[in-house]
Amino acid sequence: MINRLVDRFGKTGFAALSSIIWALPMAAWAGSADLSPVDRTATPTIALTIGVVMLVVWFVLIASLRRVHMTPRQRRFDIGQMSPSEKRWTLGCAAFATGLIAWLNAAATVDWGPLGSAIGSGEIGPIVFAAVLALFAITMVAGIAFTWRKESQAFSRRARA
Repeated sequence: MINRLVDRFGKTGFAALSSIIWALPMAAWAGSADLSPVDRTATPTIALTIGVVMLVVWFVLIASLRRVHMTPRQRRFDIGQMSPSEKRWTLGCAAFATGLIAWLNAAATVDWGPLGSAIGSGEIGPIVFAAVLALFAITMVAGIAFTWRKESQAFSRRARA
């Protein structure tokens, strides 16, 4: 399975894609660590332990990549083969995706009750705050779509050449 994934994405693309296995538990740990001192229901040590174990697994995966054979061909996410334009648009897409993940993580760890009641009472500050939060989420989704489309176009130009 790893050989097939590496052959599809290239070694650097596989390394980037596989980093999700430890990044997501670490994000969960960061979110639960904020809640734990307040309500004592979150257990950040569990998420931290899972994240550290997955980080060790990730290091083992990355170290074993030297032994994986790759057939020479064009790969979309091989950083060594990417044009500067592809690298820029891929980095932009990753930045927007990171912003959206941060927004989702924040949304999952916040009690929205006070904001809802403040908006219901017609206070202008919370209404503006909610509008800015919505605008941020819309901007992240639009940014992902735009940069993905541009990155796809840059890859098509490279593949045709």
